[in-house]
Amino acid sequence: MTELDEIIERIAALQSKGRSLFDEGLFPAQRTNRLLGYQRPDTTVFFTATIVFTLQKIKHLVSPKSQETINKIAEKAVQNYPAFQNKDGLKTYNFWKTKPSRHFPNGYLFRHFEHFRIPDDADDTAMIYLTSSPTREELLWLKEKLSLHANLSKQQIKNTYLDYRHLKAYSTWFGKNMYIEFDACVLSNILYCIYEYQLPFNQHDRDSLKYIRSVIETDRYLTESFRCAHQYPRAVPIIYHVARLMGTFTIPELEPIREKLIADTQQLLRNQTHPLDEIVLKTSLIRLGTKVESEKWEVESKEWKSVDYGLSSADFKDFYFFIAGLLTAYENPLLYRLAVSPLTQMRWECEAHCWTLVAEYLALQQESR
Repeated sequence: MTELDEIIERIAALQSKGRSLFDEGLFPAQRTNRLLGYQRPDTTVFFTATIVFTLQKIKHLVSPKSQETINKIAEKAVQNYPAFQNKDGLKTYNFWKTKPSRHFPNGYLFRHFEHFRIPDDADDTAMIYLTSSPTREELLWLKEKLSLHANLSKQQIKNTYLDYRHLKAYSTWFGKNMYIEFDACVLSNILYCIYEYQLPFNQHDRDSLKYIRSVIETDRYLTESFRCAHQYPRAVPIIYHVARLMGTFTIPELEPIREKLIADTQQLLRNQTHPLDEIVLKTSLIRLGTKVESEKWEVESKEWKSVDYGLSSADFKDFYFFIAGLLTAYENPLLYRLAVSPLTQMRWECEAHCWTLVAEYLALQQESR
């Protein structure tokens, strides 16, 4: 059994068997604010759908045994999707369970207030559509739904740069009264879904690409990551999502930023201290068509360790892929400035997703040799 096989088995072992707080098939996660000593188990569908998506995309690169394991992981995972579907039966999806709402699960305070119940979002919806088997009718319905909630369809975005307020790009959120928000990573996932299923292109798609291209060209994604991606407010995940989109599809509108994105990624790589950020950046370089130095991996005491990193699950403790900014929704300039502070943010962590990122890197590195 190869190292990659071992990692995929490890991911499968982390999938819930239906005991304790997590339904069978979900991947356990937790939300944290370590500055405040806050940590709660979280039954979000996001990591589960993202893990399935990532594993399915590398399935052709792994052994037949691992392919079978990935199929079993996906089969168990997708059974959970209905619990996160829109409360009125529409084919959009929520970060948390919806019937009844289970916002901020296992918490003591926020779960009791309707104010903190979030609407369905385009990010989870895109990931679930990409890991299930939607009909053409459902896909066209989703495309129209996205357009109805895009900027300038009903209202105008306020929490972005002035020169982006005219863009008819997609918003992160569904929901009749929800504010408009641009997030480069969420837009990358929406566009991935649109390209994957070859849905008709419109002005919303073109403007979403313009936004992604501009935040890269202007360096805003490096200097003010939070303003460019409220849910993924670091340059590393922004690069990862944009590179994944560009590495899978030929998108003329994004080609002008390819060399800059490669150069920026290489520069960040030279300054990285967290091993998972390094892995994610190397994965992005491979997707952008650049060779990266291969690593040697070994198993020691049933813990994965890299010869170079000494990587094990203990290294995942402080790694986060996305956040929720508790003050992001407020349009008051002072509150929005406070929203950037880690004190006003919750971070989500998931060991299985971390191992999935490692597996993805190893599979792509193996393919690129």
